[in-house]
Amino acid sequence: MDREQALTELKARVFNKNLLKHSYAVEAIMKALAVYFDEDVELWGLSGLLHDIDYEKTADQPEKHSAVGAEILESLGVDDSVVYAVKAHNSIHGIERKRKIDKALFAADPISGLITAAALILPSKKLSDVSTEFVVKRFSEKGFARGANRENIMECDKLGLSLEKFIEISLEAMKGISEELGL
Repeated sequence: MDREQALTELKARVFNKNLLKHSYAVEAIMKALAVYFDEDVELWGLSGLLHDIDYEKTADQPEKHSAVGAEILESLGVDDSVVYAVKAHNSIHGIERKRKIDKALFAADPISGLITAAALILPSKKLSDVSTEFVVKRFSEKGFARGANRENIMECDKLGLSLEKFIEISLEAMKGISEELGL
């Protein structure tokens, strides 16, 4: 499946504009991480773009989220590594994150929200005004962006990345699509 097909499938199931923007942000982060680790950029990007394909369908059933998404992706013939990473990104299932793509998606999902929240508290509301240091400082504030699970973000260490490096890669990736994100 290429990105165009993936986007069509995503938009057929996800209608919330902020959720779509979140998917684009996670896709950008995953692509940047794939470049950093010399992995398959297209596959890693697809995992980020499609990771919440079932979210609107399963929003009231967190125990089904990502399992349903994995079933959808499997039925569409998406690569097994993407299907597995999507299924494993919801910790409620207790699925081992074995490969880099699995670990990266698990950490990329919440970091996108933390970075978005960091931009939105600035007067400009622009990613271009956000620095890695600013996000690191916000990370340590427990009351800031509560939905951005810090434990999941810290899984970046299982990729061999410091928090600062992970934030730097993620922030630069999101800056690269800031227009699409409206930030």
